Amino acid sequence: MKAHNILHRLLSFSIMLPLLTILFSSCEKEVHINLQSVPPSIVVQGSIETDQPPFVVLTTSMGFFSKIDLGTLQSTFVHDALVTVSDGTKTVALKEYTIDSSSFKFSFYSIDIASLTDTMFGRNGKFYTLTIEKDGETYTATTKIPEPKGIDTMWFDEPQFASDNTPDSARQLFLNYTDADTAGNYVRCFTSRNGDPFYYSANFSDEVINGKTINNIGLAAGYREDGTDRNRDSLIYFFPGETVTLKWSAVDKAVYNFWNTLDFAKGAVGNPFASPINPETNISNGGLGVWAGYGTIYYTATVPH
Repeated sequence: MKAHNILHRLLSFSIMLPLLTILFSSCEKEVHINLQSVPPSIVVQGSIETDQPPFVVLTTSMGFFSKIDLGTLQSTFVHDALVTVSDGTKTVALKEYTIDSSSFKFSFYSIDIASLTDTMFGRNGKFYTLTIEKDGETYTATTKIPEPKGIDTMWFDEPQFASDNTPDSARQLFLNYTDADTAGNYVRCFTSRNGDPFYYSANFSDEVINGKTINNIGLAAGYREDGTDRNRDSLIYFFPGETVTLKWSAVDKAVYNFWNTLDFAKGAVGNPFASPINPETNISNGGLGVWAGYGTIYYTATVPH
């Protein structure tokens, strides 16, 4: 989430630069452009899932020309905020935790694990309001954990669009899904292989398929983008013998819009013809990021030999 402000400025600058080059290429006069600094905004990365406690990471946005290293990233964490979550009946104050590794300190807010009463776990169909108070400012957001509508079936088969670099043993995950007959269903899904962390795979909306059955939906495997030049075809597919878990999470429209616009912004980076776009946050008072409820179902299967 710390990258939202950077992405927006990068998109704006990538479009502005070619235009300025054309405009001033025939002029001999030296032109100075004053890029004004913008005060940092609070950035929220928060979620509450089915049968899971709330989890909130607070940081501040970074300027486009800011130096980015582990020390800089660590300094963006927001400490000592008053963070509460309410389900309309009960309000819980979250506790700040810091995980100190050898090279990096990661901070987040969640329930007090030592308390027997100050606990809260996500329940399908309920609304949850997040409130953050810091330095005299208050930020709020409300999300719902929707009742998830599960898939019909899932299986593995040869990839739909294999390339010359795709290994012969690669297999793609396929689904059949029947959408509920009520409009406004949104899904964000993730995959994990062999017990590894879950990585994002795809977003779905029923704006076109409301109430219909969709067969042979091909999903790419989620994977961690670490910046190395690895064969993508070995990352987006599964292989015989691997244990694969699909995390199928229903989300509300605001959460879907945030992730959808963020994906668009990330995909447009470096494209001089793309329009700059701000991810659609659900945080009030100028905050960035998202407070997201996930109604989650898990499916696990082994890729056949």
